[in-house]
Amino acid sequence: MLKQAIADLLTKAFKEAQKAGKLPAFTLPEIVIEHPQNPEHGDYSSSVALKLAKEARMKPLDIAKAIISFITRSPEIAKVDVAPPGFINFTLKKEWLAKQVNAILAEGNGYGNIPLGKGKKIQIEFVSVNPTGPIHVGHGRGAVLGSTLCNVMTAGGFDVIKEYYFNDSGSQMDAFRNSLWARYRQALGKDAAMPEDGYHGNYMVDLAKEIVREEGDRYLKMPEVEGIDKLGEVGLTKILADTREDLKNLRVEYDVWYSEKTLYENGQFDKVMKLLKKKGYIAEKEGATWFVSTALGEDKDNVVIRSNGSPTYFAADIAYHYNKFIERKFDKVINIWGADHMGHVSRMKAVVSALEIDPTRLEIIVNQMVTMRRGGEVVRISRRTGDMITLRELLEEVGPDACRFILLSRAADAQMDFDMELAKKQSAENPVYYVQYAHARIASILKLAEERGATDKGGDVSLLTTEPELTLIRKMLLLPELVETISLTLEPHHLTYYAQDLATVFHAFYRDCRVVSDNKALTSARLKLVKAAKLVLGRTLNLMGMTAPERM
Repeated sequence: MLKQAIADLLTKAFKEAQKAGKLPAFTLPEIVIEHPQNPEHGDYSSSVALKLAKEARMKPLDIAKAIISFITRSPEIAKVDVAPPGFINFTLKKEWLAKQVNAILAEGNGYGNIPLGKGKKIQIEFVSVNPTGPIHVGHGRGAVLGSTLCNVMTAGGFDVIKEYYFNDSGSQMDAFRNSLWARYRQALGKDAAMPEDGYHGNYMVDLAKEIVREEGDRYLKMPEVEGIDKLGEVGLTKILADTREDLKNLRVEYDVWYSEKTLYENGQFDKVMKLLKKKGYIAEKEGATWFVSTALGEDKDNVVIRSNGSPTYFAADIAYHYNKFIERKFDKVINIWGADHMGHVSRMKAVVSALEIDPTRLEIIVNQMVTMRRGGEVVRISRRTGDMITLRELLEEVGPDACRFILLSRAADAQMDFDMELAKKQSAENPVYYVQYAHARIASILKLAEERGATDKGGDVSLLTTEPELTLIRKMLLLPELVETISLTLEPHHLTYYAQDLATVFHAFYRDCRVVSDNKALTSARLKLVKAAKLVLGRTLNLMGMTAPERM
């Protein structure tokens, strides 16, 4: 990583300046390397001198000058200079930049991969909707965030496990079974009242009718308790199958589908309750069993087993995280939850602390709501069913590429609007089209070159000297840095901005630089650059789970 190489140059120069008596003795803070906002100031910049001013009792500008006087020559760096009030700026050599085209092509589809994670075992759990109905657009947002983060962290050198946790136990599943039983009886012409706490959406009517078509009245012939249970299992299987299909159509697949019920069947729940009780974090009061969250700084304690003997969802989550950290030994766990789980975050951190696990090993991302629009009009319900807009319906209307890009385009903690009309436009106004069109344009250039017998064979990249060419190379070199940044910050939305920036820079290059021309040597060199741009843009689209079209 070039950023690290520059940081190492600064560190070495700082120590040399201290040895020479140009700087006083003190510990160097972490050196952060950034890109200047103004490209005229160079390719990389550090504000380390500004941070040192107080301790060194020197002006930042003087500190910066002292440091750069000891910076050794580097094959990548053309110039190092100082800018007020004390920034140290680095400008890359044009010759070195041009050579990176060959380096990118040599790495192929592995370009952007970095060894940051060193094989650390990471579990990313996302979506995990209760299997009581179809998944909607809000769940789709979590699916896109999670799957993209998995792609990026895998590229970042982590061993990533993608996991879906489904609640096939507890009070909500009881409500689902009873609701389906009522709709099933109604579909067979029997009187049945829907439970007050039931699921009243039209999808339950359709599900019951589907089961009647396939299996008739066989469940009515069973004792009622058995019939409700058996029918509920069929309904659960169908809902989960639809969930898998919808997510697959969004290009989201999992390594593990984890059942809540198995936490009780396999003994994890009993193990963790005994362990927490032994540590003094479980108390009996008011007829229920409580996790003593207040002992860990929380405002209140939390019920884990209700007075009727049934465990709460919080209890299941305690057992689930015991399984993640203690039994499966993940180095880090990342949960992506919906906005309605915000209040659950701090108590899960408390549980992890109670299990004597460093709570920083648990990261929880809460993604906010999605507002659906058609142009300026807010869309609240499905045209087809009168219920919520399902992920399936959105995918059928705008397709997975637009769905993924737009749902990824804002930070997880920001509410977002999804304009279905914009998502379908074939114009530069639509960012999805704009980015994919850049890839298709590159493919068309390469096809034209092939038709005219032009090739990149023997292309001399040292001929790439113009600013549009070098700007494109600079932008391509940012992908590994972006993989590192996203792996550390867990903010995959930055990919959408990078994709648009890369597309913009390529379109500018295409406008200003003729690729296939009578100059065979320059044509070969520019064809190499275009191939590298296609590779990097395709890789970026791939990380976002999108297709890279050859024509549009």
